[in-house]
Amino acid sequence: MTQQPAFRVRDLQVSYGLQPALKDVTMDIEPRKIIAIIGPSGCGKSTLIRCFNRMNDLIPGTKVTGEVLYHGQDIYADGVDPVTVRRNVGMVFQRPNPFPKSIKENVAYGARINGYRGSIDELVERSLRSAALWDEVKDDLNKSALSLSGGQQQRLCIARAIAVEPDTILMDEPASALDPVATSKIEDLMQELKEKYTIIIVTHNMQQAARVSDKAAFLYTEVSDTGRARWGILVEYDDTDRIFTNPRDKRTEDYISGRFG
Repeated sequence: MTQQPAFRVRDLQVSYGLQPALKDVTMDIEPRKIIAIIGPSGCGKSTLIRCFNRMNDLIPGTKVTGEVLYHGQDIYADGVDPVTVRRNVGMVFQRPNPFPKSIKENVAYGARINGYRGSIDELVERSLRSAALWDEVKDDLNKSALSLSGGQQQRLCIARAIAVEPDTILMDEPASALDPVATSKIEDLMQELKEKYTIIIVTHNMQQAARVSDKAAFLYTEVSDTGRARWGILVEYDDTDRIFTNPRDKRTEDYISGRFG
């Protein structure tokens, strides 16, 4: 029996004012998989990932057309509350961004403002365990989150995202600011999290994409005839093994092999 996609994207186009950013993206994202979005700088990777939780709405002049269906519902349809979308689709950014609060309050913050009625202590422990951070901080929950190392801060941000019980976690280059040891911990954590969550990750690191993802989407930049406009397109989307060993498009092969980008 075929599993229903977590996201079904059809003819997605995004522009910022008069400047196109993405054109004609169509793809299905299966639940509880890790999807890597790869491609050269400026090809719209971050723009694409932000379409999945309507973060682009926060940029004035943004226009999104086409369909982004989340478990069958068009998240851009009239009447859909973007705050509700973001509650179900959490996000972890490139640089760790803990609040200037205690470790405990960082994890509990989103749940509190969403009216969580269960035990906050249990929620904090469960979320920190899920983010593989509990054993390192359980005796220092009232300590400032800003005192943690960069890698710990990033795992705390993942715990904070998990605490509001999302279905999907978006990660925009979550390890690019971390050292190799912290990066390895984030990658191991992703493998554990995909048992419960759909994970969509933007990465410039080809080795990381090959290591962690089940499927990969390669974006490329098209340039207008005048050279004054450029936008991202989806060139190829397939199983990661296929993308890295037997890509269908020469542009994918050239990028993977380091000929450009």
